[in-house]
Amino acid sequence: MAPNVLVDEAKPSASQPAKSASAKAPDVFLDEALPRLDLAAKYSKASSDTVETLRYPERFTEVSIPVRKDDGSLEVFTGYRCRFNTVRGPAKGGIRYHPDVSAAEVRALAFWMTFKCATVGIPLGGGKGGVIVDPRKLSERELEALSRGYMRGMADVLGPDIDVPAPDVYTNAKIMGWMSDEFDTIKRGRYPGVITGKPVSRGGSLGRDDATARGGFVCLQEIEKKRGWNPGDITVAIQGFGNAGQHFARLANDAGYKVVAVSDSRGGIYDENGLDVPATLSAKQDTGRLPSQGKAISNEDLLELNVDVLVPAALENAITKDNAGNVTAKVLIELANGPLTKEADEIIAKTDALVVPDILANAGGVTVSYFEWCQNISGYYWKLETVHERLGEIMSDSFNQVFDVMESENITMRTACYAHALNRLAEAME
Repeated sequence: MAPNVLVDEAKPSASQPAKSASAKAPDVFLDEALPRLDLAAKYSKASSDTVETLRYPERFTEVSIPVRKDDGSLEVFTGYRCRFNTVRGPAKGGIRYHPDVSAAEVRALAFWMTFKCATVGIPLGGGKGGVIVDPRKLSERELEALSRGYMRGMADVLGPDIDVPAPDVYTNAKIMGWMSDEFDTIKRGRYPGVITGKPVSRGGSLGRDDATARGGFVCLQEIEKKRGWNPGDITVAIQGFGNAGQHFARLANDAGYKVVAVSDSRGGIYDENGLDVPATLSAKQDTGRLPSQGKAISNEDLLELNVDVLVPAALENAITKDNAGNVTAKVLIELANGPLTKEADEIIAKTDALVVPDILANAGGVTVSYFEWCQNISGYYWKLETVHERLGEIMSDSFNQVFDVMESENITMRTACYAHALNRLAEAME
């Protein structure tokens, strides 16, 4: 069935966000994203016109997606796509499937993607998409119908030179493959650059599986250099043991760091002497559960452990004003998007903890997505070693550039990231 375009507006009002199924929920765009723009503007060279322009997305599209269920019934899902800013290149950003997706959330994530791409200096803008759905309740056929329906609804606002999606929460390479195939069918051609995070057999890049974690791990290595750490003396706790959390645990363990705690949605495990990371990974991959190892702890307990490095790698808002005062880690590396609320950020900023913000710490994912897009456009594909080497260079350079801004302006690393990115956006816009 053909999707219906419900809303397709250029520059909707920031004070009057588009209606959504979650209209009563707090507006994360107004409450979390824009205040960070205003703060960064104080430390950047951007003109007031540039800052005002960046308060609004270029385009926001909403579609309805009818899906015939396996039992014969019809269910209509709501899908969104926000193209926030393309002054530095085509928009880039994932598509998430989640029951709590809202227009405000998608708009905020697209805003953050704009700044994330500018932070690491890749020539892409910011975009984001989502569908209000619990994909775990759909059969594979229904999931494919939903994915192809989303692409049919969005095909006119996506493209290799316009807006390039990728996987996000509860989406994966298979779903990107379905969407890529649907776009090719609609456009009657072959456009591998329309989507990244595809299967390698359909033009995906080697190195995409651990890119987010590897980028965050490069940040950890840069901190190690600056602080003269001996990895064997440094304890690490990871909240969220999905793709990013698992790969970060593996990389940190292989480098000699002591991973003492990990957790998933069911809870966590803790051993002050260090977990058996290979056994933990094997159990999670084989059974979908963490093994009975060490002491059982809750996700909340993990955040408050006395460790050197805390890695929030789950969903948004894990650390709030209610528990931020109990966080004792001296380094936080945000592999998740928005794991600290604005209030929690302010509380932790008053301590001597270093927070490596999401728009830098987890930018390895979008960087390798950029590599995939480059390979798709050129038709020349890189070896895994080349991907790792180029990712390492970009993440290392970006970390040190932001670190220098942080020290010179005596501000938090988060504000330094936004100011650094805002300067790059201003240079392009002005």
